[in-house]
Amino acid sequence: MGKKHVAVLMGGFSSERPVSLSSGKACADHLEAEGYTVTRVDVGNDVSQVLAELKPDVAFNALHGPYGEDGTIQGVLEYLQIPYTHSGVLSSALAMNKDLAKRVASAQGIPVAESRVMNRLSIGSKHPLKPPYVVKPVSEGSSFGVVIVKEDQPFPPQRIGASDWPYGDTVMVERYVYGRELTCAVMGDVALGVCEILPVGHAFYDYDSKYVAGGSKHEVPAKLSSNIYQTVQKLALKAHQAIGCRGVTRSDFRYDDRFSENGEVVWLEINTQPGMTPTSLVPEIAAQAGHSFGDLLSWMVEDASCSR
Repeated sequence: MGKKHVAVLMGGFSSERPVSLSSGKACADHLEAEGYTVTRVDVGNDVSQVLAELKPDVAFNALHGPYGEDGTIQGVLEYLQIPYTHSGVLSSALAMNKDLAKRVASAQGIPVAESRVMNRLSIGSKHPLKPPYVVKPVSEGSSFGVVIVKEDQPFPPQRIGASDWPYGDTVMVERYVYGRELTCAVMGDVALGVCEILPVGHAFYDYDSKYVAGGSKHEVPAKLSSNIYQTVQKLALKAHQAIGCRGVTRSDFRYDDRFSENGEVVWLEINTQPGMTPTSLVPEIAAQAGHSFGDLLSWMVEDASCSR
């Protein structure tokens, strides 16, 4: 393995900037330990000029959210012809839009929850779906802006129509799926293990349960029947391939086993830039499959390319 010069892209403009800085630092530290020459790049408006002058062999994309995960930075890297990690322009943009990603997944036979896309201001005082349901920004990550509307709520929460809502006006209203929170990582063309996420002191796997130490427990491998375990793996790989993803992704699921062990498995979304923080899921899932954090990052660097 040559000692490539890797520019680790982190920070950026989105609401997920703190997560990206944490991911980027962890990745940069471990890539240096693996023998790579690393330059840390806190992405700003001048990123194309910075990278053109830096001329790295590879850009390791540790950005999260809009501009970093939606095809924007990928387009800049294609233009500069700098090989980069993770998914390409089209698949990144597609995966970031929850509604379009679900449409593609559903067309491939992947089970999804019924949903509709609306302007949040049009929801008003009448439920757009029979409760319980979930309202989520159509193009955000890290559970920002997610609102769960329970069965006994007479009206949609006022928060959705608030003037200071920072997540855009387009939201997806989706049937709430009861059950267990599962996630599965894909590395190249291989589905790794399935993890069950158990939030601690939180109603669901929200921002704090994702990124605050002790906010959730991760059971890897998840305690599932072999049938359900393999089903989740197959669906994660199928989604990865259907959306045209590359490198490492993570698909999230709900599994409703209240009435039967062979209950409902529902695909929620795919993450093309999964977190790489100390509490992140993909490094933990990869470790269970025999890949150290350093090995995982090295694989991603060596897998980097343009025209992804």
